Amino acid sequence: MTGAAARIRPLRRDDAAEAARLCGQLGYPVDAATMATRLAAVLERPATHAVFAAAGATDDGHLLGMVAIEWRLMIEAGEQAEIVAMVVDAVARRTGLGRHLIDAACAWARQRGAASVCVRSNMLRAEAHAFYPSLGFAHGKTQHVYVKPLSAAGM
Repeated sequence: MTGAAARIRPLRRDDAAEAARLCGQLGYPVDAATMATRLAAVLERPATHAVFAAAGATDDGHLLGMVAIEWRLMIEAGEQAEIVAMVVDAVARRTGLGRHLIDAACAWARQRGAASVCVRSNMLRAEAHAFYPSLGFAHGKTQHVYVKPLSAAGM
């Protein structure tokens, strides 16, 4: 299937299992029930969060990709739109589908008055490092990300 044959639409609650499957391909395994809870929370925040899905022409429930974008107020940078998840199913990569998903996310940000959209990409994702510049994204910086667990043992 080509990207042109797919239909871009908002992600729905009943897409939770497919969204979980796609997150697994992205390297973030999650079960469908947990994804359903997360998705419900995101869908309750349409002013600041959006997730778009790429469905096949028949929209039979199988998703070919998804992109999640957030609108944030950052103390140091002001209001900003950031793509926080982007994945195209392994069977649909290099078909133009990723471009359509990014276009949907950018249109959402533009409607909110964003001057730009930011996306972060793991250093290991070489294909993404070619993909984003091909869509007009410019490399802004390289950074380290530190995570501190807030469990009792991590305090």
